[in-house]
Amino acid sequence: THAGGPGAEKPGEESKRVAVQRGQKDETLLSAAQKVKEAGRDFTYFIVVLVGIGVTGGLFYVIFKELFSSSSPSKIYGDALEKCRSHPEIIGVFGESIKGYGEATRRGRRQLVSHIEYVKDGLKHMRLKFYIEGSETGKRGTAHVEVKENPERGRFEVRYIFVDVDTYPRRTIVIEDNR
Repeated sequence: THAGGPGAEKPGEESKRVAVQRGQKDETLLSAAQKVKEAGRDFTYFIVVLVGIGVTGGLFYVIFKELFSSSSPSKIYGDALEKCRSHPEIIGVFGESIKGYGEATRRGRRQLVSHIEYVKDGLKHMRLKFYIEGSETGKRGTAHVEVKENPERGRFEVRYIFVDVDTYPRRTIVIEDNR
């Protein structure tokens, strides 16, 4: 053996080299197992992100349809309330400042509007009922609206709007009657 040469080995160095080699084999086995584990975790995160994107897209669709569609109850309610606010006889009875609201829930919150959708003669119809109140003290009324789908335009058209005055003298004001 060569004592002190550049290629000389110290006692016990060979066993260190073997230990290093064994450690590298263990690391390759662990890293392969870790790769599988990480791939599974990444796939799970991918699925969670896809589900999140799907739910978010669904929510945006529902919100868009409810707020911006011409056939949503909210849109029809808004249009009918504007017609009530601009009708001279309604202004004469209820006053200048007219507000609309829906049914009260158990907790005292108001739904926007109650409505019923149905199909008659192959066409969609919708009836809405909401309440109006004016600046005149104690003046209240119930507005009834019916709309019918126009197949040529693909949107709802008003069949009638009438308001029942709930206070004395009771009467019914017809705003639009296109039956």
